[in-house]
Amino acid sequence: MTAESNLKPQINEGSLPRGGFDRSAHRLVEPRPFAALKIGERFCLPSRTVTDANFAAFQGVSGDNHPIHYDIEYCRAQGHPGLLAHGLQVLCFTAAGAGLFPHVIGDALLGFIEQSSKFHKPVYAGDTLYPELVIASLTPQRTTGIVTVASSVHNQRSELVLSGEQKYLVRLAL
Repeated sequence: MTAESNLKPQINEGSLPRGGFDRSAHRLVEPRPFAALKIGERFCLPSRTVTDANFAAFQGVSGDNHPIHYDIEYCRAQGHPGLLAHGLQVLCFTAAGAGLFPHVIGDALLGFIEQSSKFHKPVYAGDTLYPELVIASLTPQRTTGIVTVASSVHNQRSELVLSGEQKYLVRLAL
C-alpha cells in the first residue's frame, strides 16, 4: 500500500442506502416537532472577531456612509477609540442560520416574522462577539406555532452589546 492510497476514504458499500446517496437523510441534527422544543433551550452561534475588512464590507452592502463607521478621525473626535460597528452589522451576528436552530426546526420553518433589538455598548474592530439564541416562548396556534427566541451578543469582556427578540412561524407537525 502506498501512502497515497492510505489517504483515500474507505467506503463500505453496504452502508449506503439502496439506490445510492439520499440527500434527505443528510442532516446536521434530527429535526424536532414544535411540541419537542423547550423554553430555555440555548443555541450558541459561532464567535467572530470583527475587523476593519468586515466594516468596509458592511458599509458597501448597506450603503451607510456615515463617518462614524469609516472615518477614524471623526470617531476620535466623538470620543470613540476606533471605528464604530453599524448596529445592523452587530445584529447580523444573531442570524439563526449561523447555528443549529433552523436545523432543529427543519422543514417546519415557515418564516422569520419579527425582530427587535437594543444596542447596549459600542462594538469596535478587534472586538470578538459571542451571539446566542434562547427559546423564550412557544405559542401554539391551530396549525402553526410561534417560536420566540431571545437574542444576545456579548463581547470578549463579557459585556452585553445587543439584546433582542426574534420570532419564527413554524408548522406544528413535521
